[in-house]
Amino acid sequence: MLHRILANVLQVLTVLVLSPLIGGVLNRLKEIVQAKRGPSVLQPYRDLWKLFHKDEVVSEDSSWIFRAAPYVVFIAPLFVTLLIPVLTAYPLFLAFMADMVGVGFILALGGFFAALAAVDPGNPYGPMGASRTRMVGFLAEPVFVIVFFTVSFVAGSTIPYVVQQQWVLSPASFLAPPHILLVAAFLMLILADAGRIPVDSPTGHFELAMIEESKALEYSGRGAALVKWGGHMKLMVLMCVFLNVLVTPWGLATVQRLRDTLLAIPLVALKILILILVLVVIESSLAKLRLFRITEFLGAAFITCVAAMISRVFIS
Repeated sequence: MLHRILANVLQVLTVLVLSPLIGGVLNRLKEIVQAKRGPSVLQPYRDLWKLFHKDEVVSEDSSWIFRAAPYVVFIAPLFVTLLIPVLTAYPLFLAFMADMVGVGFILALGGFFAALAAVDPGNPYGPMGASRTRMVGFLAEPVFVIVFFTVSFVAGSTIPYVVQQQWVLSPASFLAPPHILLVAAFLMLILADAGRIPVDSPTGHFELAMIEESKALEYSGRGAALVKWGGHMKLMVLMCVFLNVLVTPWGLATVQRLRDTLLAIPLVALKILILILVLVVIESSLAKLRLFRITEFLGAAFITCVAAMISRVFIS
């Protein structure tokens, strides 16, 4: 009992502390690929520290939604951390409270409140970015549903821990066409939901072209820090689902010992680093899509999921 409590706390602390480092490493490697010096990998921590020590300015025309949205964006990935295998292969206390569809809904809740908060103050750029974010969300959510349906169809469950154990017990299925297509579709969803190239440019600061970043234009001080930190944690949570459930379900603690849970941290960090290298190659090879080409990108992800499900029917 005590160990499971400590494992839960350790998983939350791992996502809380290491998530800004993922953004720092990703930005640093992209700058190196482009023959630039780039910022330090610790720059996200410095940005968060600076924002937390700045005064917060709130519009008089804003409602409680604007004040509550940063906390929802910050807490949603932390709650998801309790539902997915981050460091342990065995289920923890809240593992069966929601499946992968529920995980998607919780993450979407943070994006929904952020979109409402962008519209709330009346800034013309905020609603523009919020409408684009909702457009991407409306296109991505059906793909999320079909991805999880395909996962349940292939693995026999949508509970992350059960799916993870299913892949561990049948490693030969990793080379099967349904699983390869499913992994490709989920990677496309990560790029879309986390606002990465080719769907959005996370380093762009042109208001008319922003999608994800425009939702936080009106925030300053602590609110801006919580939104940015929540974005880092959301990316890490999606990476953990992608790696620990679908791609490489090994390297997690299988025994209820604190030592094994601590040893899982560097192994998970190594897997995330490899995925970061893949994202660097993708973002350095592709250009940002035009707004109406995003529908084609997510449509391709949807078709890939359908192809995975159909191939599963014929193979079985």
